Amino acid sequence: MRIRETAWTPAERTEPDVDLDDRVRALADLLRGRRAVVLTGAGISTPSGIPDYRGPDSPARTPMTYQQFVGDPGFRRHYWARNHLGWRHMEAVRPNDAHVTLARWERRGLVTGVITQNVDLLHLKAGSRTVVDLHGTYAVVACLDCGARQSRWALHEELERLNPGFAERVATRGAIEVAPDADAVLADTADFRPAVCPACGGVLKPDIVYFGENVPSARVAAANALVDSADVLLVVGSSLTVRSGYRFARRAATTGTPVAVVNRGRTRAHDEAALTLDGDCVEVLAACDRLL
Repeated sequence: MRIRETAWTPAERTEPDVDLDDRVRALADLLRGRRAVVLTGAGISTPSGIPDYRGPDSPARTPMTYQQFVGDPGFRRHYWARNHLGWRHMEAVRPNDAHVTLARWERRGLVTGVITQNVDLLHLKAGSRTVVDLHGTYAVVACLDCGARQSRWALHEELERLNPGFAERVATRGAIEVAPDADAVLADTADFRPAVCPACGGVLKPDIVYFGENVPSARVAAANALVDSADVLLVVGSSLTVRSGYRFARRAATTGTPVAVVNRGRTRAHDEAALTLDGDCVEVLAACDRLL
């Protein structure tokens, strides 16, 4: 599966549903006594302090593509300089009540698993057990040449050795904005020294699926299996702009599995969904949990 930009873009944010309470009750009725698989996007993590790419109030962002990363040493240097700062912010972020609610629903048997487009590990931190990290996570780094893998903590120590005082120098220039993929927004990275693979000297890349890169087939198969075995697909906090996530909503809808969407603003799956709720993920899931 290849991640790519598509022609579809979210519509202007609509006004919150005037009948949101009724829709929350309908969501509780839909979930009660059924097995739901949950598909989450950046919107579920914004209450934890991680910005999203396409929310109604988000600034315009252009994530790095796979082709840029592998084809240009300057892009890689720029990325690793920014990631050297941004990943620590990601590591420190804690799950919010929406993540915790989904983990509790899994323990109760209401949820069979979570497919997430996020790389922040917040579902795991919240206690979810069956999680398909569709786009990978920030916590692992892989060599593009020999395939060797290492933890992001281990790479951090090497980047600190290669770039002593870098974080402190950047901090003196003002606040640092962090993007959803553990990337900090910096302008000047010319003096940063990236690390190479300790095993072969090759190119290191985060275990994150970039735009233009294939999602590993094993992850797609695991996600498809969850969707096929579920009675309901619940989408939480995703506009489903990228096809790698939208395809699961399509798969559910075309096989007769009802799709419910909780998101601020319209999504790509609105026309196929059995139920849509325009609202805050934390508030909607909490209200639904009280009814369940």
